[in-house]
Amino acid sequence: MIARADEFIRLYSSENAVERPPADRMAEIRGEIRQSGTYAHTAEELAFGAKVAWRNSRRCIGRLYWPGLVVRDLRHLRTAEDIHRACVEHLRTAFNGGRIRPTISVFAADGPDGTGPRIHNPQLIRYAGYRGPDGRVTGDPASADLTDRLRALGWPGGPGTRFDVLPLLVQGPGEAARILDLPADAVREVPLRHPDHDWFADLGLRWHALPVISDMVLDIGGVRYGAAPFNGWYMGTEIGARNLVDAQRYDLLPEVADRLGLDRTSDRTLWKDRALVELNVAVLWSFEQDGITMTDHHTESERFLRHLRREEKAGRTVPADWSWIVPPLSGGVTPVFHRYYDDHESSPAFLQAPAPGRCPVTGHAPATDGEATGPDPQPPVSVGVGANTGDSRDRIARP
Repeated sequence: MIARADEFIRLYSSENAVERPPADRMAEIRGEIRQSGTYAHTAEELAFGAKVAWRNSRRCIGRLYWPGLVVRDLRHLRTAEDIHRACVEHLRTAFNGGRIRPTISVFAADGPDGTGPRIHNPQLIRYAGYRGPDGRVTGDPASADLTDRLRALGWPGGPGTRFDVLPLLVQGPGEAARILDLPADAVREVPLRHPDHDWFADLGLRWHALPVISDMVLDIGGVRYGAAPFNGWYMGTEIGARNLVDAQRYDLLPEVADRLGLDRTSDRTLWKDRALVELNVAVLWSFEQDGITMTDHHTESERFLRHLRREEKAGRTVPADWSWIVPPLSGGVTPVFHRYYDDHESSPAFLQAPAPGRCPVTGHAPATDGEATGPDPQPPVSVGVGANTGDSRDRIARP
């Protein structure tokens, strides 16, 4: 941990007006680690580390605005109820009347003797996935496992639609996980319509306006924050070309194509492409009509190149995964397609969460009948997130 802390403090000192030498701060940190096994960031270090973790997210195309990330230091909150209330406030303030603010809420760090708080939902807002007797899922198949877990813990379920909002499953240190509902006013949703096809509204499609990733680990200088939900705003293709379209998600292209009267007898008719474009038109138009921040993949590609130029001017390289930076729709006509990137891991970083119940520091699960389990063979790895911290990040472990 000392080596990681030293690396971070030197980075922090080099990019900020720090009066005292990094060696003095490191002397304090070494003393804290000797006494407790870990150390605490100052509020300024925490804010800087969270912003740089976004800057380092190699799979995120929307990093131009990393310096403006709003960092909420909530390390003093420990109980599930307090964390839940803070998450609800995050949803309200980050939505900001539709002018979405990139925001992160950082709760207590993991300690050397166990984990800190956890939010077990992959996002603060997710739709349920109800498994039927035939194995088919009503709602979002990506949420089927979490839905099963919540129902096993006592959640009665929602009305049973394709878009039932899941409650949060929050766990304070040393506590059992608790199910806590989100109030309706904290969940802003957009009914999807089309500017040219009135029938589109009859499909009953909608999506939530604010993507808040909530199950990733924020690593700053060797200190890991297992509960640090963060958001940007959506890029339209995350909803219109992934969430509503992927075969393992809502798989809506056939339904949209049939309503458009397209010939689905052969892929050569390009029915998928034509339906995909119209679905993305509907997503972008609906968010615009409702006055909610959303970007399109052409604009965001240009912004990413601006980010590259700005970072290069500052003497920094930009880590980027080409397969994520290039949008999932019309990639070849965006400027990010026609170049290579320096793809490397950097720190601070957002880490992929370990298997449920395992400590992201030690890789161990809690003791059962007095006997601890062995370490997770898959330690956390540095990852990024799609677009402006949206939710196409299924591609981390799956597509």
